[in-house]
Amino acid sequence: MLNKETYLKANNRNRFVFNTFLKAVTILALIFLFSGRKTPEIIDYYYTICFVITLIIPISINLYVLFPRFLKRERYLLFAFCFLLNLVVFASVNPLFFEFVANTFLPDYYFISYHNTVEIFFIFFIVFVLSSLIKLGEDWVYLNQMENQILQKEKEQIEQQLYYLKGQINPHFLFNSLNVIYSLAVNKKEDVEKAILQLSDILRYVIYDTEVDKIPLEKEVDLIKNYIAFEKNRQVKDSKVSFQHDVSVAAKIYPMLLLPLIENSFKHGLKSGISNPFVDIRLKESNGVLNFEVSNNFKTVPTTDKNKSGIGLDNIQKNLNLIYQNNHELKSSIDGDVYKVSLQINLL
Repeated sequence: MLNKETYLKANNRNRFVFNTFLKAVTILALIFLFSGRKTPEIIDYYYTICFVITLIIPISINLYVLFPRFLKRERYLLFAFCFLLNLVVFASVNPLFFEFVANTFLPDYYFISYHNTVEIFFIFFIVFVLSSLIKLGEDWVYLNQMENQILQKEKEQIEQQLYYLKGQINPHFLFNSLNVIYSLAVNKKEDVEKAILQLSDILRYVIYDTEVDKIPLEKEVDLIKNYIAFEKNRQVKDSKVSFQHDVSVAAKIYPMLLLPLIENSFKHGLKSGISNPFVDIRLKESNGVLNFEVSNNFKTVPTTDKNKSGIGLDNIQKNLNLIYQNNHELKSSIDGDVYKVSLQINLL
């Protein structure tokens, strides 16, 4: 939201420039309007200046009293009434006021009014409308600039938050991966070399490919495949892991959104100590809508508590709120000993 106090302060700084510009344009236009000649004479300049002086008070009332109190507060009927009242009152007293100003500041000149009452009312109306439109235009330009600045700052803040969240996810993933290699090394298994190469491919993706805002969904599919292959090095007895996917080539997604859900499923499924553990992963994208499901059986109830289950689930919800706000739905359910997480994202 635009900060009203900031707007008013900055708007006040621009008031002098706006007033100067408005008066200069008004004087120039009225000089040629009052003169009726191609080249105005000195008397035309005097007459116009005196006439403009009589316009300063009603225009100022309109722009700096009626605008902020009524128009900008959406009290349109009251604004319209006061606008017309201001115009009628000052247009009515204009001849008297003009005579007073002329006689006070230019006593050596004798002025005959160039316009009748109807014409004076018409001139007042035109000046009122034009000054109001100019003021509205100036306010619109300034508000647009302020909103663009605020949006830019909000974007920078979101990018910083996403960078921070990535920094949390990546070490978390690396920590789990190193545990796998450590376990293989302790048991002196020959698969250590293969596991290191698999981890290298995954980390290459994590470090380099996640630097962009969005990546092809197919790359996330490859990452999931590599992760599953890497996790199979644990060789959990009687375990079963399935991954079904159907995505289009053009689909893109913010990187590293899906992997934390799969990590959590492996942790509470295959690594929970339950007999015949399984993890079932299904990914489908159609017409820009992604549907992702991960289900697993468990021994203890999975939790999203940060201190117990790590920071993956907590961060994926924060990421979703930042980049897919109002365009995603994340749900979890428990049916017996089966825990399922469902994620739907509108990628368009």
